[in-house]
Amino acid sequence: MIQKIKKVLRTKTVGIAGCGGLGSNCAVALARVGVGHLVIADFDSIDVSNLNRQYFFLNQVGEKKAYALRDNIVKINPEVKVTAFDIRLDKHNVRELFIDCDIIVEAFDLADMKHMLVETVLTFFPDKYIVTGVGLAGWGDSNAIRMRQMGQLIICGDETKEVSQELPPLAPRVGIVANMQANQVLEILLKGIK
Repeated sequence: MIQKIKKVLRTKTVGIAGCGGLGSNCAVALARVGVGHLVIADFDSIDVSNLNRQYFFLNQVGEKKAYALRDNIVKINPEVKVTAFDIRLDKHNVRELFIDCDIIVEAFDLADMKHMLVETVLTFFPDKYIVTGVGLAGWGDSNAIRMRQMGQLIICGDETKEVSQELPPLAPRVGIVANMQANQVLEILLKGIK
């Protein structure tokens, strides 16, 4: 069965918008299972404060997230093609960068960016799935984290606990949601495999 899974996944392309906590961990999970091509985009640089939840290392502080994540993925699985963009995404370049992707993962921090990406994908790529993460802040309450699907939109998280001073983003819940996103991507890409 593992050979069938690998054969299917190596032909797939997944777009990941954002290379922070959700995006970096989701991308690594997808690389480990052998998704053939990842298209990743982020405009930010790595800060030491990111290391509590993002798939980066201390010696990468100051580097651009998209390029550092590409380098980390290549070390994990050199068979995965990674196309990295150091760019702030908007409704125009989303359409250009992710046009050839089979599925798109939303991994932004800011609500307005999440909304822009979801609206753009659902409007211009109505046949593509988009997997988003909402409600991942703090710690504990693992049973509240779930998946909900509305047409082509899949939401992972508890949908309530947003990042704040009182509820910072921490590795365990961020990792759970990121891996749930990766799992939903696999469920879609491997549908019907036996």
